[in-house]
Amino acid sequence: MIKNNHNVFFEDTKYYQEHTDWHDILSSSITTAEELAQYLPVKKKDIREVTQRYPMRINPYYLSLIKDVNDPFWKQAVPDLLEIKLTSGMEDPLAEEAQSPVPNLIHRYPDRVLFMVSDQCAMYCRHCMRKRRVGNQFKVNDDTIKDGIDYIRSNKSVRDVLVSGGDPLLLENDKLDKILLRLRSITHVEIIRIHSRVPCTLPQRITRELVGILKKYLPLYINIQFNLYNEITSEATKACSILADAGIPLGCQTVLLKGVNNSAIAMKKLMQDLLKIRVKPYYIHHADFVKGTCHFRTSIKDGLKIMNELYGHTSGLAVPHYMIDLPGGGGKVPLIPENIIERGDGYLMVKNYKGEVYKYPD
Repeated sequence: MIKNNHNVFFEDTKYYQEHTDWHDILSSSITTAEELAQYLPVKKKDIREVTQRYPMRINPYYLSLIKDVNDPFWKQAVPDLLEIKLTSGMEDPLAEEAQSPVPNLIHRYPDRVLFMVSDQCAMYCRHCMRKRRVGNQFKVNDDTIKDGIDYIRSNKSVRDVLVSGGDPLLLENDKLDKILLRLRSITHVEIIRIHSRVPCTLPQRITRELVGILKKYLPLYINIQFNLYNEITSEATKACSILADAGIPLGCQTVLLKGVNNSAIAMKKLMQDLLKIRVKPYYIHHADFVKGTCHFRTSIKDGLKIMNELYGHTSGLAVPHYMIDLPGGGGKVPLIPENIIERGDGYLMVKNYKGEVYKYPD
């Protein structure tokens, strides 16, 4: 266990009072090596070297979850020299920039766009697929938001808008309200989705005032990211409950990360615990080939093995899609374990979750 004074720090500054304002927590985030070294046993030189390229933000809530050096919370939050030492990976493997007709909007699929309305996150996750931009050279302003909304309004094929960033739930209530109002006023936009990690990394942000705004724009869906079952704290559970009670469907897009959750036991526990807080497991993303994050990547074989341990071993409700995102902007493709072991004339030989083989008429 880490032997330092960071738990005393949190108690003294009362970060766990029920009505602590999320602005206070966020403004007390750790962003420098010197600050981090006060609470965790890190090498300041190494932290400085990484953060010159990839900024750090660890808010006090998420810092409190770190219990040991290089535990799964640490790996997601604390900069690692591998981020700059490994040469593999691409800055923009999914060709987001090439598929952006206007700044901060990606139009990859025929009927939907991803619209980035925030350049800030409650924590800068070390595995972020948008690492080249978030917390660095990424600017959102009134002009980019106007241009994005104008583009959506002029393209009647767009029926589904994914509001992303950064994290859109870090916007102030009035600003988020105005963006959602403008999107909902576009008659061909049927669905609005928000992508946010705030319920996991800064659950205090999910207030009843915020949810009162979101409720005005139903049907609205929120996809969140939990990567560990023990990220589902009492605070995170409360945040998800407030959203679910408002009639907002919640889905989880977990990222498969080496050293964090790449075991069938950990993944099954996470998926089952998500259902307990009314969050539907939606995707397990295979980590993209992003520069600065490749030390988190597992093999596809490992991912399929984990999926094989989910099918039949837990409820279908707890089984998400296992997705890869094709380089060059090719889009997402689901992968499933191969259960057909032979194709014959009028039949298939199929293996079930126990490994037993059955003949199935075709």
